[in-house]
Amino acid sequence: MQEGDGRDVLFLHGYLSKKESFYYQIKFLSSFYRVTAPDFPGFGASAPIISAWSVGDYSLWLDKFIKAAHLKKPVIIAHSFGARVALKYLSGNPCAAEKLIITGGAGIVKPRGKKYLRRVKAYRFVKKIFPAFAEKHFGSAEYRTLPPVMRESYKKIVNEDLQSCAREIRCKTLLLYGDEDTVTPCGEEGKIFNSLIPCSRLEICRGGHFCFSENPVPFNGAVYKFLNGD
Repeated sequence: MQEGDGRDVLFLHGYLSKKESFYYQIKFLSSFYRVTAPDFPGFGASAPIISAWSVGDYSLWLDKFIKAAHLKKPVIIAHSFGARVALKYLSGNPCAAEKLIITGGAGIVKPRGKKYLRRVKAYRFVKKIFPAFAEKHFGSAEYRTLPPVMRESYKKIVNEDLQSCAREIRCKTLLLYGDEDTVTPCGEEGKIFNSLIPCSRLEICRGGHFCFSENPVPFNGAVYKFLNGD
């Protein structure tokens, strides 16, 4: 999907989502810029993946997509999983984006407590005896909805810590997190990324993990202000 003219703005959607999640931002920003919004492989209208992709694989795909779409140092606006890909991509291509906007950004692996480790141990034990039962009753609800290849990809993605990539970001970055986000809480992911990314600023929006679609007007206002010199 590509709309509008002017500076390039590239949207990267979240996991199990698609480009249409940015509907309000695409309609607003395409009045001022050339907006491009793809579906990641395996999501939306894109073809399914046939092997388990890592964040690095999606980063390589993004590099090829930007070149094929002839995007010129775009502003990247990334949500959740899209932020993982953006961080990985920009850590290896520090001059590839004009600015970066992350909303509900993920990519921090937190220390695993004893409860988590016990559950992993139980899962591995049950899987040896009753694999179908283990797959049905262990893991997050999001994980249990995925087909086998996507499950393996999901495990690769969520187990990669991207804090070192965040330290390599050199473009100006705006972090927009919802005050009711329980998936990537501002007090955790937001503040950590703000401390890691050198030229970053953290702002809190009303709403949850999809604050950009729940309250698009103030979100779009913050984005427009940032893109025009703030």
